[in-house]
Amino acid sequence: MNRNKPGNPHSKIPVKPLLIIAAFIFLCLAASAFAGYFGDAYVTGSIADAVSLIPFLSTDSSSHSITGMIFNGLTKFDKNLNIIGDLAERWDVSEDGKEITFYLRKNVRWHDGMPLTTRDIKFTFEAILDPKNACPYVSSYRDIQSVDIIDDYTVKFTYSQPYAPALSKLGIEIVPEHILKGEDLRTSKFKRDPLGCGAYILEKWKSDQYLILNSNHDYFEHRPYIDKYVMRVIPDLAVQFLELATGGIDTMGLTAYQYFYRTASEKFKSKFNTYTYLSRAYAYVGYNLEDPLFSDKRVRKALSYAINKKEIIDGVLLGMGEPCTGPFFKETPYYSKKAEQYKYDKERALELLGEAGWRDSDGDGILDKDGAPFKFKLITNQGNKDREDIATIVQREWQELGVDVEIQIIAWAAFLKEYVDKKNFQAVILGWSLPMDPDCFVVWHSSSAVEGGLNFISFKNEEVDALIEEGRRTFDVYERIRIYNRIHEIIAEEAPYTFLYFPYARVAISNRFKGIEPAPAGIGYNFVDWYVDPGEVRY
Repeated sequence: MNRNKPGNPHSKIPVKPLLIIAAFIFLCLAASAFAGYFGDAYVTGSIADAVSLIPFLSTDSSSHSITGMIFNGLTKFDKNLNIIGDLAERWDVSEDGKEITFYLRKNVRWHDGMPLTTRDIKFTFEAILDPKNACPYVSSYRDIQSVDIIDDYTVKFTYSQPYAPALSKLGIEIVPEHILKGEDLRTSKFKRDPLGCGAYILEKWKSDQYLILNSNHDYFEHRPYIDKYVMRVIPDLAVQFLELATGGIDTMGLTAYQYFYRTASEKFKSKFNTYTYLSRAYAYVGYNLEDPLFSDKRVRKALSYAINKKEIIDGVLLGMGEPCTGPFFKETPYYSKKAEQYKYDKERALELLGEAGWRDSDGDGILDKDGAPFKFKLITNQGNKDREDIATIVQREWQELGVDVEIQIIAWAAFLKEYVDKKNFQAVILGWSLPMDPDCFVVWHSSSAVEGGLNFISFKNEEVDALIEEGRRTFDVYERIRIYNRIHEIIAEEAPYTFLYFPYARVAISNRFKGIEPAPAGIGYNFVDWYVDPGEVRY
């Protein structure tokens, strides 16, 4: 039957108004359902409090996890690790690679309602380059010759020479000129009371207890569906898991033991989803090269040969890790398969120590040289059970060689400020998260071996310095692979670190959170799109 033939009771109603009415009803229903997805809070645990919320002055992961919520950069990585615009809609790069012109979004506002403009961009990068601010990442920006404002939404960066990682490095978060102009950034109250343009706004920060962020309803992408982001400071991972299991937090990074033995029950599975993937991070033992004990690379190599990485991966991570030999991510071509691996070899370790003059001359079981015993302190931070377990294993393995090792576990804040930053240590167990670009200047270039710098072990090698500089200048991918493979091989040969492993991330998240899409970038890249169904909202 043709419903529009004369005689059909509906044939008197024109089709177009019907479509308009139907569309209106659909939009109303959709809007009602959509609005229902806003709400709830996402509560996470952290072993340490944030230190400073000025993005380019922060070096700890707790601070960065918060600044990433409050601020945005010109660029960012998408889920497949491609560089895309963030505050910038687009950009042009000159043929010689020395000029990059960015065109900003025009709908971005600071949390106080002021528009974000190119003045903020210029102010941020001039602050990074200002020596009085002692930015720990300044080496990534030293080649910026000028930042020129074309208009309120167009800004041009001019480099003194081509810089291959420029687009990724310019993703560092931008701060507001109208708030910080004339301030001493090192002492500014802004580091505890920041104002950004990002998806979340700081509501409250109670030191060593928690930080609370509220969603920015005017965020330029869209209002985040999760209304609050809460970071609770819980230094002990066992306590964190109890909080997770009892609903005190919604997520945590699990230890291997927790992942294998505490998450298998149907009760846990009914409440949480778990995600595992190889982390862009590695664990290591670092040696202070300014300490006479570690000035001879034969000693460092011996200590590396004496560490059984497989035992650590199996015993500490319960197999959830892969051996590491150098400072680049294993799943990229920049990681050299030719580098020295330091497979466990106690005899080779003793041989190298003997060559370096260390022998047990008095029969007390401790190696000595010139009458002094081979004795030192190995430090790591409190709250990381994996590192504490590694310290115990390494202590035993080195003692089997005749090396007397004392373990010292230190609270995170003091660990960074009083020991690591001031190079006040002999050997340290730590880890690095790896950036997307292989440029490793801030950790491995000799100019970073200053107090407060990230090359706190004081590694200095002229060939590595030259290669790092070369790697920054070429845009040829194959040439960069050659360069970083060589850097990897030299560092492995010099053994300033004993590179231990790449861990698998083991993350548990309450299954009331929807919209999580694991990808090469991990799981947090699209947090503004996570949501909780109305019937499952908890807070």
